[in-house]
Parts: sequence; C-alpha cells; structure tokens
Amino acid sequence: MVSDRPGFTGIPHAATDFYARLEEDNSREFWASHKEAYERDVRGPMTGLLAQLEDDFGPAKVFRPQRDVRFGADKSPYKTHQGGYVSRAPRTGWYAEVSADGFRLGGGSYHLEPAALAAYRSAVDGPRGARLERVVEALREQGWEIDGDRVATAPRGWPRDHRRIELLRFKNISAMRWIEDGDIVTTPALVEEVRQRWEQVRPLVEWLAEVIGPVASPEGRGRGVRA
Repeated sequence: MVSDRPGFTGIPHAATDFYARLEEDNSREFWASHKEAYERDVRGPMTGLLAQLEDDFGPAKVFRPQRDVRFGADKSPYKTHQGGYVSRAPRTGWYAEVSADGFRLGGGSYHLEPAALAAYRSAVDGPRGARLERVVEALREQGWEIDGDRVATAPRGWPRDHRRIELLRFKNISAMRWIEDGDIVTTPALVEEVRQRWEQVRPLVEWLAEVIGPVASPEGRGRGVRA
C-alpha cells in the first residue's frame, strides 16, 4: 500500500521510453541492467502520484512488475506497463497506468465473480439500471470510453431486445481515457488532472460498489487486475 507522501514532479518521458525498450527486450538481463531506471522513472513517480490522491480516494496499490507466467503461453517475465489501483469495493475502484503508449486512467470493475455479475445484471434490469444509463451517457459525453468484457449477443436468460441489453452484455464495466498532454503528464499538474478525472468516474464506481459490494468476495492481492 502507498502510505507515505513523497513529492511528485510528474511522470517523466523516461517512463514511456523505458517501456518502449522493454517491449523490444523483455528479458531478465535487460531488467537487471535497467532496474534503477524503473525505480526512479516509473515506480517512484507512480507511487508519488497516488500518495497525493490518497485523502480523496483512499490508499492505493502499485502493482509489481513481474508477470504471472504460470498459466499463459506468453512467458515474457515483465509487464509492459505500470499500474496503480485504489479499491472502493471488491474488484471495483480507480485505476492509473503508464506504458510505452502514454498515461491512461479510469475506474469501474474487473473480472466479476458469478455472484457479483448476477447482482450487477439484476440491478441493471431493475430501477437502479436507469441511474447507470444516465451515468454511462454522461461519461461518454465527457469523452470517456466505456469498456469491458462482454458477451456477443445476450447473457443466458436475458432477451436480446431488453431495453438495457448493451449494459446487460457487460461482464465487467469501466470508463477509461488517455491523458495525451505531455505538459500535464510530465509535471505536478497531473495530480489535479487525475483528481478531477477520477471524480468524473466516481458515480460509476459508487454505483458498482453499491450493487456489487454486498455480494462480492473479499478482494485478494490484485488477482485479475491488468496491472
């Protein structure tokens, strides 16, 4: 967890450069020779950023750089991005990430378990679904991309012509966007930018926490998060 309050001066260009090079040489040898750069240019700034936001959103987790290669065909040892996560409810909260592509952030849910997914769809079908529709519409108008895993047509047991079929198709749902202005990302101004953007996503996070929180199992050590 992030507990101290280090100074924050921005996410440097060197962070994206680090991941561009890692994508070309994702090896333990590269990592060993560039670990100091990772700590200085990537993990340190991300930790500092999230510490500045703790009073408004809660303590954060900065994910480890190693990939879990036990079950996948891809055996590359390191993640090609650095994620940070603030939990509001099990598998629900706010997210930030830096990679070779830049800096992105958002909030929502991930990898919902069966009971949580059933609660989500029941809420979408009921009176609370109208509020989620309004939240999603407002986020799209503000430039957010509504994303998540979804079924191809309709979930089992739900009609394809359901009035909220788009929302019912989601197996998890989030709002994400990129911060493309380097004068923001690489300076202390990123703190206020993330704070304002996460506040825009708060209605979605709170809706999900209200619906999923009571039935979701306790959150583990970040399992399933794209971190």
